[in-house]
Amino acid sequence: MQKQPLLGRTLHELQDVVKSLGMPGFAAKQIAMWLYDKKVTAIDEMTNLSLKHRELLKETYEVGACPPVEAMRSVDGTVKYLYRVGENHFVESVYIPEEDRATLCVSSQVGCKMNCKFCMTGKQGFTANLTAGQIINQINSLPERDKLTNVVMMGMGEPLDNVDEVLKALDIMTASYGYAWSPKRVTLSSVGLRKGLKRFIEESDCHLAISLHSPIPSQRSALMPAERSFSITEIVDLLRGYDFSKQRRLSFEYILFKGVNDGLPYAKELLKLLRGLDCRVNLIRFHAIPNVDLEGTDMEAMVRFRDYLTSHGLFATIRASRGEDIFAACGMLSTAKQEANNKK
Repeated sequence: MQKQPLLGRTLHELQDVVKSLGMPGFAAKQIAMWLYDKKVTAIDEMTNLSLKHRELLKETYEVGACPPVEAMRSVDGTVKYLYRVGENHFVESVYIPEEDRATLCVSSQVGCKMNCKFCMTGKQGFTANLTAGQIINQINSLPERDKLTNVVMMGMGEPLDNVDEVLKALDIMTASYGYAWSPKRVTLSSVGLRKGLKRFIEESDCHLAISLHSPIPSQRSALMPAERSFSITEIVDLLRGYDFSKQRRLSFEYILFKGVNDGLPYAKELLKLLRGLDCRVNLIRFHAIPNVDLEGTDMEAMVRFRDYLTSHGLFATIRASRGEDIFAACGMLSTAKQEANNKK
């Protein structure tokens, strides 16, 4: 019988586990401490559980922590890790150290249904949703875990297309029984899916980043097919109904493509679209991917675009580009690994 993982279970789910095994209720908090604070890899390491209860747990369960199977290190210190999920699938997470912080970019799906033109993960198609355990394992099994200051749900997949498991993972990250992180340490990025977006805003206090990339609906639709089912104007209208003026941050991600969306007319349309919304814009350099006829714009155009937005009251930053020498675009390493395995 295949054992079930404990990693990725919320406190409520761990309470169900101990109740079903006839263990005392307080054992759930003890197990949570070993999983999320002590990051044990085996039930035998949970030494404040009786030997009898450990043996009972081991009959059905295992911790479920799995170390990365591959790592690629950049000259700038960025590390891309590859994790095996399921029989023959892989997801990536990217560790990005900086002077005063260390960020981990976490995946939520194997592949993606959104099929954004500029995204390598979308070219894979969709294979599976990750469980909360597989999401949390990217943090729990990270060699640099104790150095982490921030997590961004910006890796492979669309988080709000897997909203149940993602919300469980976010609960573990921020709840007192889990990592007990401030929600300000966690940002979720989404193309904007109506039902999932409402749930995330109302059930979590983590930061939100919306993938925008063009303020022109027809152009955004060509870049991001999700625009056809829930438009950026509808997303912005929905967001206007919530308060982002306090601790929670709302941002919009905008990749600048040369000759496509990097001119000042687009900056003017952005100002119109986001007028009155308490938010910021993160301008991003494009990491080229195979067989896609898009180029990243030059730094001069990025600075001009940023300065125009900022001078007109919309705070904008240029995100530093990291890890360009190690399959930097999201999905490239896992795609290469998958293709290599298929040839065996």
